[in-house]
Amino acid sequence: MNITTSLLLNSKRHPEKMAVTCEGRTYSYKELNEEVNRLANGLLRAGLQKGNKVSLFMKNSDHYVIAFYAILKAGGVAVPVNFRLTSNESGYIFGQSESVLIICDAEFEPVIAEAKAMAGSVQQVIVHPAAQDDQHVGWDDIKSEDVSEPKVEVQGTDDAEILYTSGTTGKPKGALFDHQRIFNVNTSFVLGIELSTNDRLIHLAPLFHSAQLNLYLLTGIMLGTSNVIIRDFHPVKLMEAIDEHKITIFFGVPVMYNALLQVPNDGKYDLSSIRKCMYGAAPMAPALVKRAMGLFGTDQFYSLCGLTEGGPGGVYLLPHEHKDKLGAGGKSMYFTHVRVVNDELEDVKPGEIGEMIMKGETVMKEYYRKPEETVKTFSDGWLLTGDLATIDEDGFITIVDRKKDMIISGGENVYSVEVEQVINSHPQVMEAATIGFPDEKWGEVVGAVIVPKAGETIDEEEMMAYCRKHLAGYKIPRKFLYTDALPRNASGKILKYQLRELHSNEPA
Repeated sequence: MNITTSLLLNSKRHPEKMAVTCEGRTYSYKELNEEVNRLANGLLRAGLQKGNKVSLFMKNSDHYVIAFYAILKAGGVAVPVNFRLTSNESGYIFGQSESVLIICDAEFEPVIAEAKAMAGSVQQVIVHPAAQDDQHVGWDDIKSEDVSEPKVEVQGTDDAEILYTSGTTGKPKGALFDHQRIFNVNTSFVLGIELSTNDRLIHLAPLFHSAQLNLYLLTGIMLGTSNVIIRDFHPVKLMEAIDEHKITIFFGVPVMYNALLQVPNDGKYDLSSIRKCMYGAAPMAPALVKRAMGLFGTDQFYSLCGLTEGGPGGVYLLPHEHKDKLGAGGKSMYFTHVRVVNDELEDVKPGEIGEMIMKGETVMKEYYRKPEETVKTFSDGWLLTGDLATIDEDGFITIVDRKKDMIISGGENVYSVEVEQVINSHPQVMEAATIGFPDEKWGEVVGAVIVPKAGETIDEEEMMAYCRKHLAGYKIPRKFLYTDALPRNASGKILKYQLRELHSNEPA
């Protein structure tokens, strides 16, 4: 078995059921499988060998889905790449992954033309729908008329995908997964979230993001769900799509929920079909979770807290646990063992802060072609996440910070999530991030970079008084800065290193 087997089986199990729709293009499971086979057989005819890497540089679309499955059916390894990257950034990934082919949208062809020069392994660029550069080939030029199953034997132990980390602190690293590991991720998600073949999923976050790809798209295709693909995020278009397609499962990063809450609804959009909402990829303030519950009219909210290297896997908080544990990450997902430990890998006591580590059947094989980084990331078989966390008496784990983002002020550790949750609960604040400012006396002091709500002006004295009610003195921000938006990566994580670089010369 490999993760494409489910597509073949569903094309026979319910051939006429809607599998994927995007911008008016709709495919039944039989039609989707045939389109995948056409491209897979075309890739083989073009010389793709088993184990070859193929980069995807595309926005969300039906063609993305077809390309991903075609690469795997042809025995290749898919390398989803962030389409927002520059030619230098993407060129590094194409070369580091040893990609022999790049499949891209036409709008990105100029970027690819520059980027491929950095990757000597690249033999050809396939452009959808058609190539403008005469050195590249178009999508239809590669597709075959042969709709039969590709004559390639793909095992569960064969490599399937390389997912590049967000690169929040340096060059991204490629987490390598085989088919079996991804199948384990899919199965874990079905068991934990209780998805059904009758569900209708909407895919909004980028499909190069591990959560949207592995947890939702690949799991949905495995189950035989119906899948609506959204090319670009816009809160009104999202509400219209939920209403039109009667979506039942929604996953969004916190910034998406925030945007949805700014849209005047007044009953214009029917969101009642939603039966489960998930949030993750970045910490979501409890106040925002409560407001989102009111928007969707459901208490079926799940917090997902994991990382790319985990499949993604980690911990999750179930709907009934939100009442008493809102703000916690939760407990281990299926097939994954999660602990909070000290530097000697000993379990910390409840309330103490340690590093979250994990082990299980969903964790990556390695960082591709980075043996030293792989060795540093694993200890005695445990994946060291770099996330600082606590565990309570009931076994619930809560992330408090990234190791690299912790602020040390006067010898005291300040964990950014705690400070941010307080500031984010202020009625005039849209969102905030905390960073450390250099200080001669204290080493560092806490600073807050705030995005105010539209039309609001924040009084700093009043904000400090508000923080003083909820935080110890050394945790209270000594510097407030304001901006229209916080820098984020494609996963929705705030890029604090960019905030530090931008404001490094600001006086504390």
